[in-house]
Amino acid sequence: MDFNARMSHQIRSRANGNNGNRGRQQQNDSDAFMRLPDLEIVGCISDIGVPFGLEDLQKPNPQQIQKVFEWFAELLMNATRETVEPAMRAAAEDVCGEHMEVVPADTRNLMGFYVSLRRLLVECGITDFTFSDLLKPTHDRLVKIFSYIINFVRFRESQTATIDEHFNKAETTKARIETLYMENQDMDAKLDEMKRERKSKDVLAKEKTKRNDELKARLLELKRGQERIAERLEKVKSEKGRLTGQLEEKTEKCLGIRQESEKLRPYVLQSPAALQQNLDELSENLARDRSQIDALEKRSRALQTSSDTFGVVSNDVSSCAKVLEEVSNELQKEDEENSKAAKRRDALSERGNNVREVERHEAMLQRQLKRWLERTEGVRNTSKEKADGAKVKMEELRSMHKRLTEERFEKGREMETRRVRIEQAEKRMADLKETIENEIHAAHDEYLKMDSHIKLYITEMEQSI
Repeated sequence: MDFNARMSHQIRSRANGNNGNRGRQQQNDSDAFMRLPDLEIVGCISDIGVPFGLEDLQKPNPQQIQKVFEWFAELLMNATRETVEPAMRAAAEDVCGEHMEVVPADTRNLMGFYVSLRRLLVECGITDFTFSDLLKPTHDRLVKIFSYIINFVRFRESQTATIDEHFNKAETTKARIETLYMENQDMDAKLDEMKRERKSKDVLAKEKTKRNDELKARLLELKRGQERIAERLEKVKSEKGRLTGQLEEKTEKCLGIRQESEKLRPYVLQSPAALQQNLDELSENLARDRSQIDALEKRSRALQTSSDTFGVVSNDVSSCAKVLEEVSNELQKEDEENSKAAKRRDALSERGNNVREVERHEAMLQRQLKRWLERTEGVRNTSKEKADGAKVKMEELRSMHKRLTEERFEKGREMETRRVRIEQAEKRMADLKETIENEIHAAHDEYLKMDSHIKLYITEMEQSI
């Protein structure tokens, strides 16, 4: 059991190791596929207008590498340290407050630029980009990163039709934004006009409200005056009735007295003293009755005047009632106008909300359009510059190719001549070698013969001695 467990563990570890090795091998294969030669990388960076040499790539300088990265970010994303500076300054103000100097401005802008550059490199396929690639760049990392960026730029240039399509869409969106802007201007003019009408109507409504309040106060005062006059009229009518009754009663008394005086006249003629006395009494009564009658007539005239006054007042009251009815009608109309004004005010507020929504949408579209226009303009300028550079380079390459073809033809003829000469020389060398070898063999044979002759001669000399 233990052996099987160890074996299974070893098998799993080997499988995991094989998977990891396979993943690393695939990554290395993709890196090798995307990797460009150093000279090509240096040439591409130099072609875009950045002074960059092979030594700069092999022994990178952080400041120069940061400038190159910043140029690529500006070309592809329109992002530099200057563009991220306001946002980073605002973030530093929010985080540090009065102690903004704790983080230097260059470091702060470099950190913001690193975020934008990391987003660009993730789109290019570099997922392991770190801050040390900006501060401590190495040759291997720079070759990988620049290779991916250059391949991305080439792919981006190959998608010019798609970019033009998006540019046309941006132009359509721009035209739509301009149309919406004009409509927004018209809506703003209508809104301003409605606001002015609203202000004028508010002023008129305030004036009418003030006038209605004054008319209400006047109407209430007239009502109170009418009530007072009605009470006074009732009192005067009752007083008139009472005085009329008294007048009739005194008139009847006067007539009775006259009848009695006619009856008593014969008796008065019989006694002058008594007649004189009665006459004095009758004169006094008559004078008193006349004074009373005069007073009653004055009272009656006063009552008639009061009655006429009451008639005029009643007419005024009736006219005030008519005015009150008109005021009530005006108030009803004013209420209707107020309701209409409220509806218009609600509609105006809704229009204002719609206008603000359109303004926000328009601002967002304008920002997007501005970004797209800037990017498109940058891409167009870059593509134009690169197209011009490519044309010039193509002409140079064509002339170079022509010159190289001619040189190759000349060198081919020379090489053919040299090859023939070399073959002839080799043939002569082979013949000479064969001759030399034959001579060497012949000399060796002669040497052996001479050696044998010398040995034989020495032997004979020894025998002779």
